[in-house]
Amino acid sequence: MEICHHNRQVCLFCIYLCSCWVVCKPFHYSVPEEKKSGSLVANVLKDLKVDVKELSARKARLVSKSSKQYFQLDPHSGNVILKDKIDREALCGQNDPCVLVSEIVLENPWQLLKIEIQIEDVNDNSPKFSKNQFIFEIPEQTPRDTRIPLERAQDSDKGENAVQNYTLSPNEHFRLDVQSHIDGSKYAELILEKTLDRELKPEISLILSAVDGGIPQRSGSTKIIVEVLDINDNVPQFNKSVYKVKLIENSPLDRTVTKVEASDRDIGTNAHITYSFGQVAENVLRSFKINKHTGELTLADNIDYEENSHYELNIRATDGGGLSAYCKVIVEVEDENDNVPEVTVTSTTSPLPEDSPTETVVALFSVTDQDSGDNGRTACTTETKLPFGLKAIGNNYYQLVTQRPLDREQVSEYNVTITATDRGSPRLTSVRMINIEISDINDNPPVFETSQYELQLRENNIPGLLIGSVCAFDLDTEQNAKVTYSLSPGKIRDGPASSYISINSETGNLYAIRSIDYEDIKDFRVLVRAMDKGSLPLSSEVIVHVHIVDENDNAPFILYPLQNSTSLSSDLVPRGADAGYLVTKVVAADRDSGQNSWLSYQLLKATDPGLFTVGAQNGEVRTMRPISNRDSFKQNLIVMVRDNGHPPKSTSATLRILLVDGFSDPYMKMMDVPKDEVVEEEDRTLTTYLIICLAAISSVFLLSVMVFAAVKIQKHRNFLGTHNSACTFPVGPNSQENYADSGTGSLSQAYNYEVCLAGGSLNSEFRFLRPLFPVFSVEPPNTQVNPRNSDGSQGLLSRAEESKLMRQVRNCFEYFSCSFKFKMPKV
Repeated sequence: MEICHHNRQVCLFCIYLCSCWVVCKPFHYSVPEEKKSGSLVANVLKDLKVDVKELSARKARLVSKSSKQYFQLDPHSGNVILKDKIDREALCGQNDPCVLVSEIVLENPWQLLKIEIQIEDVNDNSPKFSKNQFIFEIPEQTPRDTRIPLERAQDSDKGENAVQNYTLSPNEHFRLDVQSHIDGSKYAELILEKTLDRELKPEISLILSAVDGGIPQRSGSTKIIVEVLDINDNVPQFNKSVYKVKLIENSPLDRTVTKVEASDRDIGTNAHITYSFGQVAENVLRSFKINKHTGELTLADNIDYEENSHYELNIRATDGGGLSAYCKVIVEVEDENDNVPEVTVTSTTSPLPEDSPTETVVALFSVTDQDSGDNGRTACTTETKLPFGLKAIGNNYYQLVTQRPLDREQVSEYNVTITATDRGSPRLTSVRMINIEISDINDNPPVFETSQYELQLRENNIPGLLIGSVCAFDLDTEQNAKVTYSLSPGKIRDGPASSYISINSETGNLYAIRSIDYEDIKDFRVLVRAMDKGSLPLSSEVIVHVHIVDENDNAPFILYPLQNSTSLSSDLVPRGADAGYLVTKVVAADRDSGQNSWLSYQLLKATDPGLFTVGAQNGEVRTMRPISNRDSFKQNLIVMVRDNGHPPKSTSATLRILLVDGFSDPYMKMMDVPKDEVVEEEDRTLTTYLIICLAAISSVFLLSVMVFAAVKIQKHRNFLGTHNSACTFPVGPNSQENYADSGTGSLSQAYNYEVCLAGGSLNSEFRFLRPLFPVFSVEPPNTQVNPRNSDGSQGLLSRAEESKLMRQVRNCFEYFSCSFKFKMPKV
């Protein structure tokens, strides 16, 4: 197992080395400089071992390592093309070889290939000398074979294109010796072959040429002028050996100090004298300059008496043959009042306690002036409006002392200006600022920003919520100005204030300790105390008034109709009601305030949505159209009551409305209707019951018509029978039930219902609504009716007979109608 594991590691290492060689080994190409843009550099298909389609599909691109992209890759052909013409000398200078590195990036799979393109040099630069003319001064009688080094010509090209040889124009005095440096570069030397004679030939002109080895060959040349110098046998002579000069300090620049003169008995260049400084100090070279042709000595820099009061200058006169003579110039500097007095602070007492007594020494300082005589004598003053004064103590020393009481809260620091003036002409003045800080004592209590803070806190806040902050400022500093905050003892309602609110003693931030309900507490006040940390602490207090801001945390509550009873009441509407008929009114309330308590009403669900409407603002339920006989006698409405909070809260009220024909039938009987939440009937069963009821009612109606016809035919027959009525309500207007509008959502009109009620109060639910028989118009019992017709036969029934007949018909109808019970679907 160990051998297999070792072999596997060796294989993986070999694969890694091979993959690195494939990625890291660069491809080498070359291109000559100065080639036109768009020229072909190389084709990389063969080296990349891919075809054109793969090259294009893998999105090959060329990325340069340099800041400028000189090449580009054509992914459709694999050609590397030159984008811009390249100047090897500008790109690489004298570095050889000149190589540009780029990378070819291939995708899918990712591959990075390095290519190196060498910029080959072409002979596009000619050799150049630094000057067009070189002058050599060679004295006559110079020995033969004297070597004179010549400057090398510079060629920006490299290799064979660089300088390969030098040539010299033909002459009888000099020859050229060309040699090579260690790096292979060529240089030349002039060798004197024939002694020079200034009288025969004072100047010799030569042409030096440098030739490179490029194709085509390029060359450059310069002119060499050899001036033959005369033999010098006379030394220059000064007319004085010592020159003495007085100079006022701060004299203007280029002012002539003096002029030295020397002469030479030689002629020509040997008699031409130049002047220069000999062995002199650096400050002399900085302060003076000499005209080498005229010997005029002038100022080159400002002369300061305080730095040097005199100078000694050595002047050298040199003739053309190199012989020299020397003289001395002594410059005496005269003082001027050019230095302002200097104030030097020796010690200061800062910070200075604000309760310091008068005559307390604040600072000790001295005044000096580098000038001499009256120019160096000084006087010192200070400002009179400050609580400080000066006291001289001798030897140009002064004390700054207090003269009036100090108050740091009015002025925390003073910048005392010390003015020193000398007695020179003109007088010079200097100003020195001494900063005096006043230290604090605890003499100011903390002061709040306002006399009372008004803060707001939203109800139902989380405990620990930041309500706001109070801030007190103390005019004192440091410990005397460090303020701590606390709550003064007090109560909110029946509890201590500290159980409702807390304060951060350092920042003054106020936090709510408990969650507060706006409906319970509208606002409260606490007393906050701010105390500094002085040795004798001072404090102040402020009232913080916290207003509780209402949140929409209470849903509307239905006051009418009551929704918590087990059996909801029903509102009765006659079938003859017109559009706009007021059925009832939903009354709701909200414990919140403001817009959170603004309520709106909306009909959310109804048995017949097009029959009723609800007033959005007042909650009044009205009919939208006249009620017809086709409308279901039982209507269930769900009214949503929503407040105007954010987010809004809502609740709903369920209304039951019964559509009835009237209250005039005293024989109608109410039967219990099952509760909606307990009983629910299938639509198919309801339809069956309705068909059965319709058939029964039709049969009873036909039977009644037949009985009525028989009564008409048999006028003298007595059909009296006594039966107890199942319904005991009187018929007529006295049976109306009045409802007064109390403003709480109840009805505001009186209604006349003719219904069959079950035993119990009027709040019982309807079980079945029976059709009404027409009520015959009858005369009062005392009215006498002729029992016979004009032909002597008996005409109409008597009033008692007719009344008894009607009771029989109604009892029969009641028997059939009350035998069928049907269930209303749940709304």
